[in-house]
Parts: sequence; structure tokens; C-alpha cells
Amino acid sequence: MNKHYDNKLRLLIVDDEEGFRRTIAKRLAKRGLKPVQASGGEECLGILKQNPMDVVVLDVKMPGISGIDTLRLIKQEFEKIQVILLTGNVAVSDGIEGIKSGAFDYLTKPVEIDHLVNKIKQAFEMTRLEEEKQKEFEYRAKLEKKMIDTERLASIGTMSTGIAHEINNPLAIINESAGFMKQVVSSPEMSMFSQKDALLMGIEKIEKSIKRARKITHQLLGHVKKPESKFSEVNLKALLYETFGLLKREIKNKQININWEIDKKKNIVWSDPYQIQQVLMNLLSNAVHALSENGSITLSTREIYEDIILEIKDTGIGIPKENLGKIFDPFFTTKSFDEGTGLGLFVVHKIISNLNGKIDVSSTVGECTCFQLSLPKYTNQTDNDTPR
Repeated sequence: MNKHYDNKLRLLIVDDEEGFRRTIAKRLAKRGLKPVQASGGEECLGILKQNPMDVVVLDVKMPGISGIDTLRLIKQEFEKIQVILLTGNVAVSDGIEGIKSGAFDYLTKPVEIDHLVNKIKQAFEMTRLEEEKQKEFEYRAKLEKKMIDTERLASIGTMSTGIAHEINNPLAIINESAGFMKQVVSSPEMSMFSQKDALLMGIEKIEKSIKRARKITHQLLGHVKKPESKFSEVNLKALLYETFGLLKREIKNKQININWEIDKKKNIVWSDPYQIQQVLMNLLSNAVHALSENGSITLSTREIYEDIILEIKDTGIGIPKENLGKIFDPFFTTKSFDEGTGLGLFVVHKIISNLNGKIDVSSTVGECTCFQLSLPKYTNQTDNDTPR
């Protein structure tokens, strides 16, 4: 028998005649199979509840639960298991009844061992093909769902861009009007007006709200459209504070502790602050979601030659070893379709690569995950972009 089947095939022999059962098991063992044995229907069902099987070789005539009734119970509870019936010469009608009840096939006693082996092999092959067919069906369903999600994201992106621009227009008018009002209230003619300070305070609130609204629209645009790169001096600590501000509600709800190990001097890079913030937003959001209550996130920076190393480490659920090499692949996600698209870390990797940086990840399941960003202190751009 092919070793492919020897290693994977899980076989159960059920027969109340101990001598016959042991003899069959011994002869199958010589052909590379290691069957489990049961003396009756009740023992068979008990074994199946504890240990999954691929093929069951089942005697029809047994005391207690008959072979046909055992077959029906197997098909009710363990639909994917294939059952081969063994019948006496005078009980061929039982074999036919078994086929009607869902048996893969039936053989008459005394059984020829090689014929039995071939039938077991065929039954297992059918199980394997059905499993592959089911996996292919599930894969196609996932792929179709991903395609729908991608199209939906594109539609949302187009709509979000329009909304953001429409909001920015009245914001500009409000900002201009607030500036004019501030100029009027600050004029010498208004110096004796008793409500001057209150009006100025109200105008400042309007200006702060405008800035907040603009920040929201910029973030909205950022998720759907990459603006032209604009390089400047980037303070990583300040950018981290700003990004945490967008996550403060969930951080507060989970009582997450933030440990700052940022070097005051070794956190400045010449890069695109917009794109770096997009990276930080994704990584910090993932860290927060991975944490339960009272977890912690540690942020640290150090300098290695011409690069600044930023590490974001959380004490969350961790990433299994087999997934570490896949997390930057497009559409790879362990979340449900409703929770994630599998594009976040793919975009992060692409942004860091475009900025001439590197990103690495290490993780221990149940303990921690650490993303390490390596960013050049200076990135070669056009003469107009380089720092003075």
C-alpha cells in the first residue's frame, strides 16, 4: 500500500468475533496499516467520538446494535467517514441495504485481504477528494468575498474622496470668516467691549474645531488616495503622540499602559510624515486590538549607523510561527471578513519599502509581538527636498 495512505489513513475495524478481528488487523498491519479495533457498535461509536477516523470496516451481524444501525448512526454523526460492510454469504441483502444507507461498499466473508486493502484505499481516496473539493469550494468562496470587499473598498474610496473635498470647501470659508471675526474683535475699536474675551475664546474654539475637522478629512483621504510625497523633518515621538490621540478611547477602555523609551535625540528622520503616520496608525491599531485589559505597548528608538530603529512591542496574543512569513502578503488575515481585509500590513510594508526603510517582525504566541522599523535618517530626494 502507498506510504501516502499509510501515514494518513485512520482505520477502525468493528467485529464481535475477536479471532477474526485480530487476524484481519494483523494481516492489515503487515501491509502498513495500523487499525484500531472495536468489538461492537456501541464501542465503535464511543471511539469515533474520541478519535476521528477516515474508514470503518464494519461487520453487519453483531449483538446489541446491528451493523446496519451502527452504519446509520455513523452517517448521522460523522457524515464524512466512509464505511465498508462485511457480510456473510447468506446476507448479501444486508450489504445492499447498507449501500442504500450510505455505505461505501460491502464485501462478503471470508474476505480476501488484498481486495479489502484496495477497498479501504478507494474509500480513503474518496474521502480525500471530497475534502479537497470542500477546500476548493471554501477557497473560491473566500476569493469571491475578497473581490467583493476590494470592489467595495474602491467604491468607498471614491465616495470618501468626494465627501472629504466637499467638507474641505466650507471649512475653508469658515476658517476665513473666523479669521476675519478675530481681526475685528481684536481691533482697538472693540477694546471697551465687555464680551471681547468671551468672543475671542469662542473664535479659538472654532479654529481648533476646523483644524480637527481638517485632520479627519486628511485621514479620510489618506486611506483612499496617496498624495504626492512631501519630505520634511519628522519627530517620531511627536507623531506617535498624535497617532495615539486617535486611539485614546480604546486605550482608555482597555486600560493599556504605554511605555516610552524614546531617545530625545535619536528619533528624528527626514521623510514623509503623512506616510509614516499611516504606518504608525496601522501598527498601533493592531497592537491595541491584540491586547486584553491592562496590557502594555512599549515604544523605543535607537540609532544604528545612518538609520533610526523604532520598535513597537505589545504584550498581546502573538502571531503563530507559521503566519509570520505571510502577514505582509496582500489579503492575508486571520480575522473574519467583517473585521479585516488583509491589506493593512501589505500597505505598511509597501510604504516602508518606498521610503527606503525596512520592517521586521518577531512574535511569541501568548506573550508578545514586536515590529521593528528601520528608517534612514536622510532619504535621497531631489535638491528641493533635501534638508538644509
